[in-house]
Amino acid sequence: MVAVFGNEFVGWFFITLKLREAVGSAVAGAPMLEFPENHEEEETRSPDFEWVISIQKKIEQAGQEDEAGSWSKLSIYRVPHYLREMDGKSYVPQIVSLGPYHHGKEPLRQMDQHKWRCLHHVMKRTNQDIKLYLDAVTEIEGKARSCYEGPINLSSNEFVEMMVLDGCFMLELFRGVAEGFRKLGYPRNDPAFAIRGSMHSMQRDMIMLENQLPLFVLDRLLGLQLTNSDQKGLLAQLALKFFDPLTPTPLTKSDRTRLKIFPGSAAIFDPLSVQGGLHCLDVFRKSLLHPRPKPVPKNLINSVADKRPHQLIHCVTELREAGIKLRKRKTDRFWDVKFKKGILRVPRLLIHDGTKSLFLNLIALQQCHIDCGNEITSFVIFMDNLINSPEDVAYLHYCGIIEHWLGSDADVAHLFNQLCQEVVFDINDSYLSRLSEEVNHYYKQKWNTWRASLKHNYFNNPWAILSFFAAVVLLLLTFTQTFFGVYAYYRPRS
Repeated sequence: MVAVFGNEFVGWFFITLKLREAVGSAVAGAPMLEFPENHEEEETRSPDFEWVISIQKKIEQAGQEDEAGSWSKLSIYRVPHYLREMDGKSYVPQIVSLGPYHHGKEPLRQMDQHKWRCLHHVMKRTNQDIKLYLDAVTEIEGKARSCYEGPINLSSNEFVEMMVLDGCFMLELFRGVAEGFRKLGYPRNDPAFAIRGSMHSMQRDMIMLENQLPLFVLDRLLGLQLTNSDQKGLLAQLALKFFDPLTPTPLTKSDRTRLKIFPGSAAIFDPLSVQGGLHCLDVFRKSLLHPRPKPVPKNLINSVADKRPHQLIHCVTELREAGIKLRKRKTDRFWDVKFKKGILRVPRLLIHDGTKSLFLNLIALQQCHIDCGNEITSFVIFMDNLINSPEDVAYLHYCGIIEHWLGSDADVAHLFNQLCQEVVFDINDSYLSRLSEEVNHYYKQKWNTWRASLKHNYFNNPWAILSFFAAVVLLLLTFTQTFFGVYAYYRPRS
């Protein structure tokens, strides 16, 4: 009985297992139905929903940046790509880096050891603690960072160290040129500060737009060195004296005497006392434009800026054919062009290997900073219009308007023809637009062209003048002879 019950129990047990396996396989083969407890969780997992959330975050971030007002504090810009594509080398330092944009780049690290030597000299000469300088710059770190475009990938300590190191290096250069490097404790043959060494290259690097320090940082460091919190204008004077060799319109001694301008008179100009300065490039720009050119009348501004070829005036060859004379104007204001009674007077312009980089960075600053005018851009475009060929450069050199240290006149022509190739500019919004209209009006008068043609063809040398007058005398004699012959025929003597 027990055995029979046991066998039945085992049989029922195996039947139950088979049924459970069959039911399990059927359930596994059937589709699973899910009933989400929350519909919002399903939307969160949607790719479209995540895309919308990412866009909302970007909009909020842009709003935060706009509210912070960081754009209004920008003063040291990265050169726009459309300008850099034309000649990127003119915007990139070759020897020394200043500020964060080119900090730590391999070709520029060699100068870092000289920066540390300068800092050592400053600490030794002033008998001060470096912590004084670090604390002073730390107080203005946020203001200094806001002067640069884009995020600066440097920690607070790294940024402050860079500002102090680069700033003291710049001040040593400024004071060394003004007071003498030996007075500051440097030997005559110092590898970094020898005047006949790399000084010119450093001046060219330190005037580039991307290679600037905020002027208030330099002013704070100079105040610590001189233990004087009120040295207004001194920094601008030192900077202008240092960058004076880059001035595009240097005057000769005779011109200085005639105009009563003496060496060092540029130091009288103080941009800080007028409107303040952004950095050394801005100070140099303001000194070149002092006093500022007269703005163009408002009724002339009636077009939109563009990147098409800018034509303000005809080239030198065409102007000469129309009887317009070109003369050198004795002034230290390179932008001060005058036109009166058919004579176009242009200041003397010195072109050297650093002129291209200087003008390109000045133009880049005017393109980027809204508070800068377009005077330098206007002048460069004006010169680009004047110069179309090496012959134009040769004639300007003959007139004393252009002096260059480049290889040939063709190099000068190519330089000016390339400077404003990609510049956005409105030719009507130029201080030279009124002058250009006067020149073009004179150019269109036919009588001026005929008179110029007569002069060029018949009065271009003494022998041509003698031949012309001989021809006139011969013509008069022939006419007189003919007249008396006819007169004698009709009225013979009785």
